[in-house]
Amino acid sequence: MAGPADHKALTPADLIGTWTLMSAVREEIPSGTKTDQFGADPEGYITYGADGRMMAMITRRGRKAPASGMATPVEAEALFRSMLSYAGPFTLDGNVVTHHVDLSWNVAFTGTKQQRIIALEGDRLILSTPESHDPIDGKLSVRRMTWQKVR
Repeated sequence: MAGPADHKALTPADLIGTWTLMSAVREEIPSGTKTDQFGADPEGYITYGADGRMMAMITRRGRKAPASGMATPVEAEALFRSMLSYAGPFTLDGNVVTHHVDLSWNVAFTGTKQQRIIALEGDRLILSTPESHDPIDGKLSVRRMTWQKVR
C-alpha cells in the first residue's frame, strides 16, 4: 500500500506542455447524475507554459458552421453554448491549480480564479472542479476533465 512518502509533490513542471481532452464528465449535485458535458467525444486542448501562463479551449465535436458564414443569433448562441475557453496565469498549491483568468469566451469568467483539483496518472491529467455552478447552465455540479499529454 502506498503511503504519503510514495507520492511525489506536484510542481508546475508536472503540468508544462499541451494536453488533449479525452472526456468531460459532469456529476450533478445532489442527484449524482453523470453526463458527458461536451458530448461523448469532446475536442479540446489545455496548455501550461513554463512562463506560468495557461490556455484552454474546449468544444463539442461536430459543431455546425453558420449557414451563410455570418452566424444568426440562434447559430451564435449554439456555438457559444458548445464551447469554453479562457487564458491567464496559473499557480499551484499542493494538488490544486488555480487559473487566474484574464481573458475568456464569457466575460463573466474574466477576472475570476478557477480552481481545479489535480490527479496525475502517468500521461493523464485529471482536473476536477470543486462543487460549483456550471458556467453553461448554472447547475450545481462537479466537472471532471481527463486530458492526455500530447507528445
